[in-house]
Formats: sequence, C-alpha cells, structure tokens
Amino acid sequence: MIEGIFVEGLIYSIMALGVFFTFRILDFPDLTVDGSFPMGAVIMAACLHQGITPLAGLVTAFAGGVMAGMVTAEIHNRLKVPHLLAGILTMTMLYSINIRILSNRANLPLLRVDTLLTRVHGWTEGIITPEWSSLIFFILVVLIIKKGLDLFFLTDMGLVFGALGNNEQMVRTQGINPGILKLIGVGLSNGLVALSGAFAAQYQGFADVNLGQGIVVSGLASVMLGEFLLRSNRISTLTLRVVLGSILFKAIMYLGRYYGYYINMTPNDLKLIAGILIIISLAAANIRNAREQGRS
Repeated sequence: MIEGIFVEGLIYSIMALGVFFTFRILDFPDLTVDGSFPMGAVIMAACLHQGITPLAGLVTAFAGGVMAGMVTAEIHNRLKVPHLLAGILTMTMLYSINIRILSNRANLPLLRVDTLLTRVHGWTEGIITPEWSSLIFFILVVLIIKKGLDLFFLTDMGLVFGALGNNEQMVRTQGINPGILKLIGVGLSNGLVALSGAFAAQYQGFADVNLGQGIVVSGLASVMLGEFLLRSNRISTLTLRVVLGSILFKAIMYLGRYYGYYINMTPNDLKLIAGILIIISLAAANIRNAREQGRS
C-alpha cells in the first residue's frame, strides 16, 4: 500500500515537473497537459504492441509530447492566441490523434506485453518483491530526471528561461526571440508529461485516451503542495518540493479514496478534493505573502 502511494507519486511527479516548468518558470499556463499525458501512454502502448523495445517506446513517447507542446507554442506565437486557448485547442485535437494512435480504440491493455517494469521485476525476482523493485526503479528514474533539470536550469539557456517568465520584455531587449524559447520550453515540458504518461501506462497495465482528464489539476496541486513543504529559491530545492508535493498529493487522494466513506465521500469526489486543495493552497499563499509584506 505505502509502496503504491510512493510509486504513483513518483510517476506523476515527472508530469508535475513538466507543469512546474510551464506554470512557474515560463509563466505559460498550459492545458496541453491533459492531452499530452494520455498521448505518452497510447504511444507507449502502441509501440509495445508493435514489438518495439520499451526504451525506444519511451523515447518515442517523449518526442510525441515535445511535438504536442511545440504545436501549442506555435499557435500562441504565430496566431497570437492566448496561452490557455492555445493549450485547449491542442488538447482537443490530441484526443482524436490519441484514438488514431490506438487504431480507433479508446484503450489498450498491456497485461501480456513485455514492458520495462516486467523486465525490472524479472531482474529482481527472488531478491525483492515487485512492489519494492518498482519503487526503487522509479526513485532512480525521478532522481535522474530531477538532476538533469537542475543542471539544465543552471545553464545559460536555463537562466534565460527563468528571465523569460519574470520579464519577457527584458529578454527581448537582449536580442533573444522569446517565441523560440517558448517553443523549446513548452515542448520540453510536454515531453516530460508524455514520459510520465508512458510510465503510468506500464505501471497500470493499460493505456486509455481518457487518462489525462484533470491531470493538469493534479500537477498544479502537486506544485502548490510542495511549496508549503520547503521554502527556497534554489532550483534543486524547487524541483525537490515538486516531487514531494506529488507524493503528498497521491497520499491525500489515497486517504480520500479509501477512508472517505466515513464522511459519505466516493471516488467521484476526488476531483473536488483536488480543486479544493488548490484553492486552499492559493489562499494560504496569499495570506503568507501578505504577512511577509507586513513584516517588511
């Protein structure tokens, strides 16, 4: 049970890191996430059923997510469409594309398919249980992705991304095209989201075009919950608290799913809980900022 909470939290933390990139670093509210997450899952499932290796499937899923994000950025850049509307347009189109990828099916099982997790379980068979091997595997995966992002944000390009989110006009005055930065940033963000979807499909044993419903809310809740766990401006701490926030969010959802019946809650109320968490987080952040300004 505990292992499952941590594994799901780690898988979805990859998605939350992508959401953190667009919402916090780029200041680009992006709803493409609701389409790129299931896109990663369906691409992964389609690749595995075609006999493509799991590693190649992950790379393909990541590339698909990058392309989806770049479409959103291009709609925003070329047509001057607001961030949210551009994301909604891409998300809507991705629903049909995802069904096409699954050969006009809404879902595809992976129970009898060789996945990356079945290989990990085979390597550790007789040593540790499948649950613990999955947990150790995803800890390593998330650590690698987190470290990669930390190093990326310390490069010149990474620092420019941070400047773009704070002051786009300043970036323009330096002779840098913000449109290209948004193209790269939103693409990388959705690549991470699709990668998370690919891992989620292998862990759950199926891919479904509806996996992404409300996923952006989960990502935002994870980001905001993490902001109350640790306070720092260091990028390594910022990414760490996103991961911790994702695990905490999954733990809260688990408690709501299995113990909510005491207060007449059902699984249908989980999206309500997620929305309330975000509202509470926003209210608490406003109160905290007001207190800090009062002290200064």
